[in-house]
Amino acid sequence: MVKNPLGKNFSALGLLRFALPNMVMMLCLSLYSIVDAIFISNYVSTSALSAVNIVYPAINLELGMGIMIAAGGSAIIARRMGEGKNEEAKGTFTFLVIMEALIGFVFMVVGLLFLRNIVLALGSGEELLGMGMDYLGTLLYFAPFYFIEVSFQTFFVTAGKPHIGLTAIILGGVTNVILDYVFMVPLSLGIKGAALATGIGYLVPAFIGLFYFFYNKKIVLHFSKPLFDAKDLGEACFNGSSEMVTNIALAVSTYLFNINFMHFYGEDGVAAITIVMYFQFVLNAILFGYASGVAPIISYKYGEDNTIELKKIHHHNMVFVLVVSLLSYVIGLLASDFVIGVFCERGSNVFNIAESGFPLYALAFIFMGVAIYASSLFTALSNGKISALISFIRTFLCQVIALIFMPVLWGTTGLWLALPAAELAGLLVGAYCLISFRKAYF
Repeated sequence: MVKNPLGKNFSALGLLRFALPNMVMMLCLSLYSIVDAIFISNYVSTSALSAVNIVYPAINLELGMGIMIAAGGSAIIARRMGEGKNEEAKGTFTFLVIMEALIGFVFMVVGLLFLRNIVLALGSGEELLGMGMDYLGTLLYFAPFYFIEVSFQTFFVTAGKPHIGLTAIILGGVTNVILDYVFMVPLSLGIKGAALATGIGYLVPAFIGLFYFFYNKKIVLHFSKPLFDAKDLGEACFNGSSEMVTNIALAVSTYLFNINFMHFYGEDGVAAITIVMYFQFVLNAILFGYASGVAPIISYKYGEDNTIELKKIHHHNMVFVLVVSLLSYVIGLLASDFVIGVFCERGSNVFNIAESGFPLYALAFIFMGVAIYASSLFTALSNGKISALISFIRTFLCQVIALIFMPVLWGTTGLWLALPAAELAGLLVGAYCLISFRKAYF
């Protein structure tokens, strides 16, 4: 019988070591997006960078759907493994991967049919419409593989093999970066080349995952006869709904940021907030990477009814997210001028806008860790209701309210402070839920 690596006891260092591949994997994904942006801003234009940000909400919607099924399904699969139901776990895993591919195909078809309408609805003007359609339209052809890639990011961790997922993502990312240069510099394919490089980068980890889970029967989780069960799919979607809410909220907030920055600063403002958001993407990658990395351990211990280990793991996790949140704020302030200068020329209007607003925007980094971890924790505990509530209040309700009203009341200062205000509210909600439910689980 294959020994499950989730079954051992974990120290603080052991948790970090187990989650580290997933953290690096998520960090690599965010860095590859940043490298894309550097190539686009330097070899196409900052207007092209604005076009990418305009259509990014559509990509967030894809990501949200993929993560929702994978994260929610991971909790079901890990819980069943903890209960000793390995055959059911494998059947559910196979079924969910098939569903990810089918949903990705639907996204591709619908997106291509209504491409122009989608890009216009996301706030694009005529000057950015063509570039937005080129970028999103090219990426949509790879949507089924994107969904599969996203699911394997989670399922490699659930299988206790996060280092395999990390290797796959690194290979895909390196492919993306190399092709960015080839397509945008020697071949001069512009923004369409950037999208093509990104799409081909999706193929690499997707095929690695398909090959690994199909042929490697020695690991505890691999492809088997699919267990087609609409109830499991519904539970996965409900349990992972917080991840979907987070990405829908990111799509909506990105849209509202774009509209507001276009109003106050024009096209340069959209480019500036795009650059500033990349700092947030890196921090989110670290925090989400850790939270999702330890989630299968939490689900397994919950399935075992091992409350002693759950309590210890929870304590270690809280210390980690608090320290990382504070350090991220300090490092962000120290590195902001250098990083902004990588994307645009120092002294340019885009640089000045980003530099002036970053110290206010970065206050959000201090607050966001607790809510991100709390939402992931309740997903791992199969309490999708509380997880979704935390994500909805933090990432949707508070951000939308802040982005609608604070710029009206305080102008550009209110606009830059909208995210910190929303994240502070999210911290309070997350802390309240952690305190209220600690006796039920710990």
